[in-house]
Amino acid sequence: MKEILEHLYLHKTLSKAEAKTILIDIASGKYNLYQTASFLTAFIMRNITLDELKGFREALLELCHRVNLSEYNAMDVCGTGGDGKNTFNISTLSSFVVAGAGIPVAKHGNYGVSSVSGSSNVLEQSGIRFQAEEKKLNEQLDKANICFLHAPQYHPAMKFVAPIRKELGVKTFFNMLGPLVNPAQPNIQLVGVFSLELARMYQYLFQEEQMQYTIIHSLDGFDEVSLTDECKLISNNDEQIVKPDYFGFDAVSLEAIHGGKTVEEAAEIFSMILRGEGTKAQNEVVLANAALAIQTYKKIEIMDAIEKAKDSLFGLKALQSFNALKRLA
Repeated sequence: MKEILEHLYLHKTLSKAEAKTILIDIASGKYNLYQTASFLTAFIMRNITLDELKGFREALLELCHRVNLSEYNAMDVCGTGGDGKNTFNISTLSSFVVAGAGIPVAKHGNYGVSSVSGSSNVLEQSGIRFQAEEKKLNEQLDKANICFLHAPQYHPAMKFVAPIRKELGVKTFFNMLGPLVNPAQPNIQLVGVFSLELARMYQYLFQEEQMQYTIIHSLDGFDEVSLTDECKLISNNDEQIVKPDYFGFDAVSLEAIHGGKTVEEAAEIFSMILRGEGTKAQNEVVLANAALAIQTYKKIEIMDAIEKAKDSLFGLKALQSFNALKRLA
């Protein structure tokens, strides 16, 4: 590891093969916590390259426990996290709205690292027990139209770096990898990213794999549609910068979409919105993100997708999907 770190400290980059080998070695416990922490922090101080991202991704996918959910043609609705904005769990709520709208969802998620509450935190607090058995995941998709893939159960490599990530408390390249290493490897994704540079890398990877996708980056730094500012959208056939009125909504303040100071507060906000009791700002942020996912899957106009999202949220179909998942978990 000394040679690797010296290489990185000289601002040199890794090839795809080197990145893959190093991450496999980290996962096997070859390096101690201090060496691994130094390796992770090297990438906090400079941007990751496409080859490095590809290599790290290949390592995690090679080591992960894959699940076959292909018969459902499910999509993932996921953000990288790491934007440091501490919003409520927008992409998780959007996933249930999408499921309630009749689109199967294989949601990949994890505990929060740089935020109070990640998707795993809020679902666990809300009574969801994580499943790793493929048969159980199929049953969840059959009866709830959504399953949740808790990253540590599928990625053994995570257990060696999870304590380090938690202690660092800042985003690392593992945030960048999260949406790329869903164990079900869905062909359709709505993904939010925390930088435009990363959006370009995702676009390249998704094009290579002929994915059906929409990539989101709010220009004020959010990894989702925040309605606080303009937002960059990149999809298979289009790129555009949109304002909140693209979705038929007004701009909102950062304070209006804050996620609370504890996991308990985050779970209460989550539950309140699912019950149809969210504020106007909270509801509209969820609807905008869910509508983009629905549009990505069904290839319909955005306002038609907004209507389907509204029917799911306010018709309590999203809540029904959540309750069905909770009963099965």
